[in-house]
Amino acid sequence: MPDPVLLAERLIDCESVTPATGAVFDCLAGMLEPLGFAIHRFVAGEAPDGPVENLFAIRKGPEGSRHFAFAGHLDVVPPGEGWASGPFKAERRGELLYGRGAVDMKGSIASMVAAVADIPAEAGTISFIITGDEEGPARFGTVPLIDLIREMKAEPDLCLVGEPTSVHRLGDMAKIGRRGSVNMWIACKGAQGHVAYPHLADNPIPRLIALLAELDALVLDGGTAWFQPSNLEVTDLDVGNKATNVIPAEARARISIRFNDLHSGATLVAMVEEIARRHKGEVRAVISGESFITLPGEFSTIIAEAVKAETGLDPELSTSGGTSDARFLRALCPVVEFGLCNATMHKKDEAVAMEDLRVLQRIYTRIAISALS
Repeated sequence: MPDPVLLAERLIDCESVTPATGAVFDCLAGMLEPLGFAIHRFVAGEAPDGPVENLFAIRKGPEGSRHFAFAGHLDVVPPGEGWASGPFKAERRGELLYGRGAVDMKGSIASMVAAVADIPAEAGTISFIITGDEEGPARFGTVPLIDLIREMKAEPDLCLVGEPTSVHRLGDMAKIGRRGSVNMWIACKGAQGHVAYPHLADNPIPRLIALLAELDALVLDGGTAWFQPSNLEVTDLDVGNKATNVIPAEARARISIRFNDLHSGATLVAMVEEIARRHKGEVRAVISGESFITLPGEFSTIIAEAVKAETGLDPELSTSGGTSDARFLRALCPVVEFGLCNATMHKKDEAVAMEDLRVLQRIYTRIAISALS
């Protein structure tokens, strides 16, 4: 039986800052091939958002059997400075395993691999949907993977994403949905001039301030049964005027909206565009993903029962937090996220309790077997 701690160490030792390619995928493929998986790897995209490597591995069960997929990402955020040990050299200290990606999410992928080693091939079809770009723009990651899966007619029945969803203890939370995300860049243009002769210029800053004040005063909604209220935040202001005696020609801002299932990205963009027009502003928008939810039912029950059996906890079903690639995978089948404790993700000295990796392996085995039944 593979030890998920050893597997996690091997993955951590492969530097894979997003967008990831190469060695880390060699490592994962080398783990899955001996377990009977057919490996499909490809590189997509070009700079600046690529190239990105992706992997789809599948072990087919008997004809007509159910298909369960594990999904995740091998790319990690940059490690930053000040680590007590090398971020890409896994190190055991006490009960913890340190290294970038220990919880987000090489540790979970290691537990997935170890879990399927305990599942006989005749139980059903199992696959891995693994990208090298979830932490970055995500243009050339899970989306082209989904295209490949559809071309192969290999859509799963259920999919579990191994994001670090637990908060205080392994098993205390699973994510059954996520809010949507849209970013918008707003520009108000004017006419440059001397501050002593304002009648000969057109200052765009007051218009932008009024525009942002109107946006900031909006109450988008009060939340829903499964989602917290939508929120709009101003995330950047820029004029770029280094001269004290010049009225600038343009003022710019950026906003970010995280929204629940009462909205769509398109309707929110249209709303902001209408407000911007009244202030002679222009808007450019990028919708990162729509909100989604896998309502409590068979799949969440399978996960909750597996967690309860191994930890004694009843996981809270939540839609909190940021976005993940589940926003794309929901187009294939019902999807739920469940994984390690997230306290150290994206931080220096990221670490996972080694026992949590072994418990997570057992939970994932139980989930897969039940999902295939």
